[in-house]
Amino acid sequence: MNKNVRIKKIDLLSDNWYTLRKYTLDYQRSDGTWEEQQREAYDRGNGAAILLYNRRKKTVVLTRQFRLPTYINGNETGMLIEACAGLLDQDSPESCIQRETEEETGYRLSQIQRIGEAYMSPGSVTEILHLFAAEYSEDMKTGRGGGLEEEQENIEVLEIPFAEAMKMLDTGEIKDAKTILLLQHAKLHDLLELRSAVPLHILIAGPYRSGTDDEPDRIAANLRAMNEAALQVYRIGHLPVLGEWYALPLLEMAGSTGIGDAVFNEIFHPSSARLLAHCDAVLRIGGPSQEADEMVQTAKESGKPIFYTLQELPVVG
Repeated sequence: MNKNVRIKKIDLLSDNWYTLRKYTLDYQRSDGTWEEQQREAYDRGNGAAILLYNRRKKTVVLTRQFRLPTYINGNETGMLIEACAGLLDQDSPESCIQRETEEETGYRLSQIQRIGEAYMSPGSVTEILHLFAAEYSEDMKTGRGGGLEEEQENIEVLEIPFAEAMKMLDTGEIKDAKTILLLQHAKLHDLLELRSAVPLHILIAGPYRSGTDDEPDRIAANLRAMNEAALQVYRIGHLPVLGEWYALPLLEMAGSTGIGDAVFNEIFHPSSARLLAHCDAVLRIGGPSQEADEMVQTAKESGKPIFYTLQELPVVG
């Protein structure tokens, strides 16, 4: 296909594992002259690699395993942190990477996103690596992963905060080429950023009476913590709300004389339940609280997202 290349001879040097061949060829230089060249090419087939990421937790799943070539070339332990990957073995890239993901990490993926393909070592290896990304969640977990024993795989599965993984690029703790490409792609394309086209109405759920022995100062401290969280949620671009913002004025108007009286029980928790029905999500903060946990459970049953840190909230826009 290239008129400047004439392959004259191919010698098989090794087929012990995959195939190593020596090529003798004529190559036409830019000045029009021809010269004979000899090159060796190692053919191990093509492969696929994938970055697993979780937007809500802002984590990625990587693997760690022993790699002999790195051990004999400067890697003191021979252990390498990598994205999940494998050879196609006559499969399509998509089928291959879904199979390898379940074998190595224990996650069965429902959807994958194709990123592209790359020659990883074009001076000596023929391999094309097909690159993918996919979002994972705990309900996709089918096993421990770790690879196949019959293939002598001993793979450690790592779930790492994305920010930490990016720091590992800077420190050199991650130096596998495919993993660097996939992490940089995730950074450039904001794969781990939750996004919302419009602001979400978010219920702040945290302890109000819990852990206070009904002491007014401690209750006030709990309320202040929720109000501070609400302010930050607002500044991120969403619309926060507390059940207490509705309940407390209503209790005063209805003549409640104290925590736990009949009017309190009529309004305080039921008003939060009504409010939750009109919210898009819940931000659970603070310590133990049976009532806040009930709000979270009700929201989950309704399919509403639950956030546990401000960093998990989607970006508006």
